[in-house]
Amino acid sequence: MEQLWAPWRADYIKQPKQPHCILCEKHRACEDSKNFILKRNANSVIMLNLYPYSNAHLMVAPYAHIGALETLSDEVLYEMIIAVRASIMVLKKIYQPEGINVGLNIGKAAGAGIDEHLHFHIVPRWVGDTNFMSVAAGVRVIPEGLQVTFDLLWPHFNPTE
Repeated sequence: MEQLWAPWRADYIKQPKQPHCILCEKHRACEDSKNFILKRNANSVIMLNLYPYSNAHLMVAPYAHIGALETLSDEVLYEMIIAVRASIMVLKKIYQPEGINVGLNIGKAAGAGIDEHLHFHIVPRWVGDTNFMSVAAGVRVIPEGLQVTFDLLWPHFNPTE
């Protein structure tokens, strides 16, 4: 029998529920590489999802702690959509996905894990990436570590650094 090893999930499982917003905490921190922040824009940030659905699962979140799309200013919303587009372009260049899911989960009933802080998900997809593991074992197989993904994507979001 083969073993599935996902030690990064233990941190998530063991951590107490935070009384503060993890997205706000991450973008306020000064350690972008530690927090897997790929790009800072004027009003939003592009980062890796720490608990991805697939390899290179990205998120775009505003700095403002806002949970409703309709309360975002046009400026912030436009910047976020541009960041989503940039993320898709980088993912296509580096990972050549066969498809990409882009979405928002607004509210707990819609599946939002962090419902008080709006964020887009950009999830690269490949034919067969959702296989029997998710259905039979409730397990996701992510073939690449977060640091490897971050190191691969960072120069494409920050070409002059």
